[in-house]
Amino acid sequence: MRRLLITDDEFITAEGIKHAVDWTRLGISHVFTAYSAPQAKEIFNREPIDILLCDIEMPQGNGLQLLEWVREHHPAAETIFLTCHADFHYAKQAIQLGSFDYLLKPVLYADLEAVVKRALQKIDENQRLNEFSQFGKYWMQYQPLLIERFWLDILKQSIPSDPREVARVAEERNIPYSEDMLFLPALIHIRRWHKSYSLRDVKIMEYAIRKSAEEMVVVRPDNGLVVSIGDGFLLALLSGEANQPESASLNERSEAYITACRDYFACDVSCYIGEIVRGHETAAMYGRLLALDANNVAYDSKVFHLGQARVPALSIQQPMLDMTVWAAMLEGGSIEKVLAEAEAYIEKRIHSDELTPESLNPFLQDVQQTVYYVLQVKGIQAHQLFGDRHSMELSARATRSATDALSWLKHLISTSMTFAADVEHSPNVVDKAIAYIHQHLSEVISREEIASHVFLNPDYLTRLFKKQTGLSISEYVLKHRLGIAAELLGSTEMSISAIAGRIGYANFSHFSRMFKKYMNMNPLEYRQEQQERKKSKSRESGSERS
Repeated sequence: MRRLLITDDEFITAEGIKHAVDWTRLGISHVFTAYSAPQAKEIFNREPIDILLCDIEMPQGNGLQLLEWVREHHPAAETIFLTCHADFHYAKQAIQLGSFDYLLKPVLYADLEAVVKRALQKIDENQRLNEFSQFGKYWMQYQPLLIERFWLDILKQSIPSDPREVARVAEERNIPYSEDMLFLPALIHIRRWHKSYSLRDVKIMEYAIRKSAEEMVVVRPDNGLVVSIGDGFLLALLSGEANQPESASLNERSEAYITACRDYFACDVSCYIGEIVRGHETAAMYGRLLALDANNVAYDSKVFHLGQARVPALSIQQPMLDMTVWAAMLEGGSIEKVLAEAEAYIEKRIHSDELTPESLNPFLQDVQQTVYYVLQVKGIQAHQLFGDRHSMELSARATRSATDALSWLKHLISTSMTFAADVEHSPNVVDKAIAYIHQHLSEVISREEIASHVFLNPDYLTRLFKKQTGLSISEYVLKHRLGIAAELLGSTEMSISAIAGRIGYANFSHFSRMFKKYMNMNPLEYRQEQQERKKSKSRESGSERS
């Protein structure tokens, strides 16, 4: 329902119009009256007025000035003038200001109703046009997202790979598509970042990389589009008519794009160019490109063509390296020598097109087994040494590429052998164990827990510990605890139960037994003895002064 405002400085005229017309029948639910331009403005600011019926000659601002204000602040409202003056100058100004109509008083109510009806029709039409315009803006803004969603549904096979079904969904979603269209898919994979980015920064960088793909690989909007798949993958869907897989221009654009990503975005990107397909065949081609990427462990920044990709010779079982030699080198501390041989082995496989996930993974497992064997010999717990997040991330990525494999091997070997060298200087490790014991004296600590802290086998740590201190770990802990207890008993007024708790004894009786076993007296007797000694010394000091 609409709202109408009657503005006239003559009260009788305004009220007469208000009550003479059946406004409800016209579709108007509320009728307001104002007797000056300022009053009319107040009502406009308070109510959503659709139609203004207004006199021209009024004090405190005439109708033309009011119309000018309405046009600026409430442009959707329509204005109909009612005036006693058949003045062409007034009429001309009213038209220039955009009034809907210009009626002379006294007006026939039937004529007034007819003009109001037309004004309401114009308002409805304007509203429909505005809604269409808003929808048009929405469509232009969000159509790329709708198109991307359409292709994602095809790639993930939410839309079946059937030509009629793909065409039906495209028509249903108002997506420009034809079964005769040809597409050339090109998979883009961000394989590695050379800088450490937050999750938010990664999203920003991925957006920039996608826009660059649109500019450098697709080049023009009519040449295709780029779909963001997630997890560092993009799929460029190029026009099959304009681009051919063997096109030198496409290859050059892709190589330039890879270089730009490395130089400007600090990342390695590989491009996998497929073969020309129709829309319903895109999902299958996408799957083949993913498989090509998964099988590529040799190169991080390269353009691959599906039809030209060489398949590594998997049928020939390649001999593995003799890890006993590497184990001997590692035990001897030849870290750089082992790393150099590992890198040479991988490079050789790359150059002979023999490096695949199937050949890389066994090699990594053999090296890891060799390193862990050396650690075991030295009494070091590997699962403790490499249980941190960074180590687990490097290990998880190791089979993805030669670069990731070498990063993991360098971390694995360097960390292991550096720590093993520290173990050789046992005082360093024993000192760490002693520091840990001192920090946790008020807690229940086990030999296994202390060994875990320094990444050693408990038996091996015990041997090192006794060699340096002359005591087993348990003997050292007990002696140190009772030493602290004795000091507190002799120098403080703390209760015996509080002292027992301070050094990790929850059971008072057990503490008393252990104290008596090693001190040949119970805690109370020890305290009394220490107090007597202090009194005796005090008396002796007094005698000497006198």
